[in-house]
Amino acid sequence: MRVLLVALALTALAAGCGSATSRSEQGAPSPGSLAALWKQSKQSVALIPGTSDYSPGDLRISFLVVDNRGRLIAPPRARFWIARSLTSKPFQETIAQLERVGVPGVSKGADAPALYVAHVHVTEPHTYSILARPMGRVSIGGIRDVLVKARSASPAVGSHAYPSATPTLSSVHGRVAKLTTRVPPDRDLLRYSVAESLRARVPFVVTFATPRYCSSRTCGPVVDVVDQVRRRFKGTAIRFIHVEIYRDNDPRKGENQWVREWHIPSEPWTFLVGRTGRIKAKFEGAVSSRELEAAVRHLLQ
Repeated sequence: MRVLLVALALTALAAGCGSATSRSEQGAPSPGSLAALWKQSKQSVALIPGTSDYSPGDLRISFLVVDNRGRLIAPPRARFWIARSLTSKPFQETIAQLERVGVPGVSKGADAPALYVAHVHVTEPHTYSILARPMGRVSIGGIRDVLVKARSASPAVGSHAYPSATPTLSSVHGRVAKLTTRVPPDRDLLRYSVAESLRARVPFVVTFATPRYCSSRTCGPVVDVVDQVRRRFKGTAIRFIHVEIYRDNDPRKGENQWVREWHIPSEPWTFLVGRTGRIKAKFEGAVSSRELEAAVRHLLQ
């Protein structure tokens, strides 16, 4: 895990904040600016992003803070600022909470046990700058740019869910290996299709993820999280669905038709869909059990 974090840290420092560093070195930053806040840290690094698909509105921004030696910095909370640029004053400040990735005793293979999540609101497309400072003994500030486009690449909250005839245990006659790469198989997430759930007008959670072949190293834990939350809502009308990413579960064959139908730009993605068939919420990348359960209780019950 440490080797990967070191590589990510070096990549982020090279690509994520190279321009910001060069600007800040031209002179002392303006008092109150994001650059000035960043300079107050004893160690300045780039944040490693966990999300990247943003459009105007409420943003859920997840990230890791890794020091220059590749060590994960992870106190329970971090101060978080967002500004229109590194040289301007922040227009919002909030607290980012550390969220656990995966399920203790179940999930394996995640490169980081937790990541920070911050919630902010923006009103227009723009390339914003963000800064995070974990609230602990280590004084470290992480910064990077966040590109907010006019439209999200993934299905928008409020839009109709696509009626994909996703495969189920019934449609493949119980041949579970056709439906999931998770070990052991997540059978209870493979009982319903998206299309049938929309016709039945029942609320559901659908996650598009591939536990075995995930590129983000958090999609396996995401399926674990969805299954754990499913157990907490057992006996309710809410359905929980897992859809794999690749055709025939083979990365060499490319994305399957359901991923293409939903226009999903990356993986994993998790969507909450209400009784009317409209998307109520969505989570890019890793999501904690706490986050997902709270969203289900608030939006689907």
